[in-house]
Amino acid sequence: MEVTLRHIADPLGGAVEGDDSVVISGISSLTLAKEGEISFLADPRLRDQLRVTRASAVIVKTRTDLFAGPQVIVPDPYLAYARVAAMFAPAPPRFEGVSERAVIGEGVLLGKGVSVYPFVYVGREAVIDDEVILFPGVYIGDGVHIGEGTVLYPNVSVLRNCIIGRNVIIHAGSVIGSDGFGYARDGDVSVKIPQTGTVQIGDEVEIGANTTIDRASLGATVIERGVKTDNLVQIGHNVVVGEHTIIVAQAGIAGSTRIGRNVIIGPQTGVIDHLEIGDRAMVVGKSGVVKSIPAGAVVSGSPTMPHRLWLRTREHIRRLPDYVERLKKLEKRIKELEQQEKEL
Repeated sequence: MEVTLRHIADPLGGAVEGDDSVVISGISSLTLAKEGEISFLADPRLRDQLRVTRASAVIVKTRTDLFAGPQVIVPDPYLAYARVAAMFAPAPPRFEGVSERAVIGEGVLLGKGVSVYPFVYVGREAVIDDEVILFPGVYIGDGVHIGEGTVLYPNVSVLRNCIIGRNVIIHAGSVIGSDGFGYARDGDVSVKIPQTGTVQIGDEVEIGANTTIDRASLGATVIERGVKTDNLVQIGHNVVVGEHTIIVAQAGIAGSTRIGRNVIIGPQTGVIDHLEIGDRAMVVGKSGVVKSIPAGAVVSGSPTMPHRLWLRTREHIRRLPDYVERLKKLEKRIKELEQQEKEL
């Protein structure tokens, strides 16, 4: 793909300083870019790389004299990078049509332009909408609905009656609709609670590799529009994740917790069941969330507390050995003073 710099700048709302007819064939970092590629400066600490880059053009926040070639001026170079990279990113490879080595159940509805690789299984009464791509090893259970333009990478499992929206990406090895973890105790015995609900995933969601999203015990586990999860995320039964929330790797969300919109949950965070996390809250990585979090709050630690308090607390934890030694000296000094007082 080759486009002019003007063709790149216009969708970004960017102003071009210099020759806007330069032809661009790709995007790369400042240090790796070659002639014909565009690069970007998102971190001011890297500005000296502008002097040595071989890029034909750069995306910057403000015009700079460190680079002699054309510059695209935008408010947020990192966001612009994401959008330009999407222009040049290769589309997922497609198998033409439906492989004879795929298994298609009775009553399945396949839309136009569907790509079904070998060794895919599609259960009875499933609906696969237009332009869906199912890579090898994908399992689609009975009654599943996959929305238009969705891509399921190898070995994804979508179990019975789950609903996947439009333009969803589910990466390799993920499981959608596995049983929620629900048991009642009968003395020493765990009695399984049947998980009869489903999972509903909204449009434009991206699910990282080896993620598990459990079906609801009753009703639905809901992942709303635009949610992004990293690899190795666990979402329990009846959880609701609000629009455009981000959940980073190795986080675990226990059952029936409700997460608001535009929340960020950091890596290796654990959230217990039946909590409420408000819109735009941020949970720092390695946190343990044991109580609800109000909208807009930034929390960290285990158990969580306001982030600034946790930073102060962590500093004191580091100094605990010094505090202990000082306390011992103070106790010793107090005993000496008490002894002196008795002798008077």
